[in-house]
Amino acid sequence: MSAHLKPRATATRDLINLDGLWRFALDTEAGPEPWTGRLAGTREAAVPASYNDLFTDRAVRDHVGLVWYQRSVRVPRGWAGERVVLRFEAATHAAVVYVDDAVVAEHVGGYTPFDADLTDVVRPGEEFRLTVGVSNELSNVTIPPGTVTIDGDRKKQSYLHDFYNYAGLHRSVWLHSTPATRVDDVTVRTRIEGAAGLVDYRVDTSGTGSGTADVRVRILDQDGRQVAEQHGATGTVRLDDVHLWQPGRGYLYDLVAEVLDGDAVVDSYPVPFGVRTVEVRGTQLLINGEPFYFTGFGKHEDTPVRGKGHDPAYLVHDFELLRWVGANSFRTAHYPYAEEVLELADRLGIVVIDETAAVGINLAVQGGLTGKAPTPTFSPETFNDSTREAHAQHLRELIARDKNHPSVVMWCVANEPSSNEAGAREYFEPLIGLTRELDPTRPVTIANVMFATYSNDLLVDLLDVVSLNRYYGWYLGTGDLEAAERQLEGELRAWASTHGKPILMTEYGADTMPGLHSVWEQPWSEEFQSAYLAMYHRVFDRVPEVIGEQVWNFADFQTSDGIHRVDGNRKGVFTRDRRPKSAAHHLRARWTATGTRKPTDS
Repeated sequence: MSAHLKPRATATRDLINLDGLWRFALDTEAGPEPWTGRLAGTREAAVPASYNDLFTDRAVRDHVGLVWYQRSVRVPRGWAGERVVLRFEAATHAAVVYVDDAVVAEHVGGYTPFDADLTDVVRPGEEFRLTVGVSNELSNVTIPPGTVTIDGDRKKQSYLHDFYNYAGLHRSVWLHSTPATRVDDVTVRTRIEGAAGLVDYRVDTSGTGSGTADVRVRILDQDGRQVAEQHGATGTVRLDDVHLWQPGRGYLYDLVAEVLDGDAVVDSYPVPFGVRTVEVRGTQLLINGEPFYFTGFGKHEDTPVRGKGHDPAYLVHDFELLRWVGANSFRTAHYPYAEEVLELADRLGIVVIDETAAVGINLAVQGGLTGKAPTPTFSPETFNDSTREAHAQHLRELIARDKNHPSVVMWCVANEPSSNEAGAREYFEPLIGLTRELDPTRPVTIANVMFATYSNDLLVDLLDVVSLNRYYGWYLGTGDLEAAERQLEGELRAWASTHGKPILMTEYGADTMPGLHSVWEQPWSEEFQSAYLAMYHRVFDRVPEVIGEQVWNFADFQTSDGIHRVDGNRKGVFTRDRRPKSAAHHLRARWTATGTRKPTDS
């Protein structure tokens, strides 16, 4: 089942981490019912990690289909009478979970968490066999989409996104307990009234008698001092002389939701939150009523060996590099990142555009790359009602997980869909409406592809911010920065005059081989990357409707094999192992001088 609250150890809840080495086998090696006994073979795989790059066997890296993970788990003796839950932070892209011989959970969607309630399946003090099948297969009704074909005796996976289809148990796995009557979900929304913050909250409870449970909410400041208290499952708390959450200053409060039985606390769960507002007004995006200018990147969860597996060391280092280069924001391209990423962004005041895994809903790109007539993107045979429902479920799970993070200031519903094609509006309008229904407090955008122009895009009136991915001077007119400058400025001014919305450049960049130098600023050289970025920045500074710049990409990352890729996508400002290219110093000089404002605003 889908999940809301992240497991936490509290006075009423216990938490056991199941990360480490698990037994591992491909479905071709594991036998017909691998959950019924000890997993075949001698392989072990790290959790969390992608399995693809752990081994030296190409058959593992290129495997299409199920893989199997297995380990033994013992339920603590002291959990008698408690609810026992398994939590998977991410299984990419679909999972089936067995406890001993019984299925206890199934989930589709590789970047959002899910739970398995084991209360009636396991016994405190006893051990059980945990087996998880994880599939990396993508189809026209998955998010992201793809196609599986049969080539002789093997499956082959193709997909439309330009990053490697890493798979496996990418994030932590937990066994945790909750009381039978418990806090099930918490929603926090904030407003500002003069020097006060208004905290609108809702606490959902579950279990016997939860409908009549007494709910108490306590607000603690960043030093742990209680600053407010209120009873009721819903309400508004006023915080006088409030400390605002601001870009660069991530002040956090805790809302502690408690279920009471008389004076006894039956369950307690803390939700960190920040008091801040976000709105689009005219051609500006305002945080706490002040115009905000984005500087930063599109990123990827991608590191050597571990692939898309969450790595806290890389997390810390990446955020240090963001600080060093002067970035104040990033987009979670092209899927929701681990929740620990958002938690650190909350604490440090980094602004986040939270994007779904809907990348590749665009068959027109195939035509653009091959010169052949493209297949229609939206049709019963391609992306259809079932695709849209999978997309909608992904949005529900994403917003349920991330709704309380103050760092998240905007939802991005998709990356580079074919928004100029017939059927785009019928597909996306319900999804944009669902996003606003689930969270009316944040602006909504879609990262726009180059084929969708200011004159033919069918979705722009539904969105708050025009987010553009543009590659003049790289994919179009490679190396001709003079022509690219004219084309870019002309298009930005056309978007501004036609639609009157803020414009955010969510992608711009050029592939760059570290160590390749040229006095002529040739494409692929470090000098060209710096000159390319400088050209875009000159244009941004001349167009007042531009509210930010997010370079593609923060670091080099792996892709599928292709003659236009040299060991992956090389548009990173940092190498895959996080060494700066020359462009990183160019960005640092610009961004540390301007902060959240354009140079022309100072």
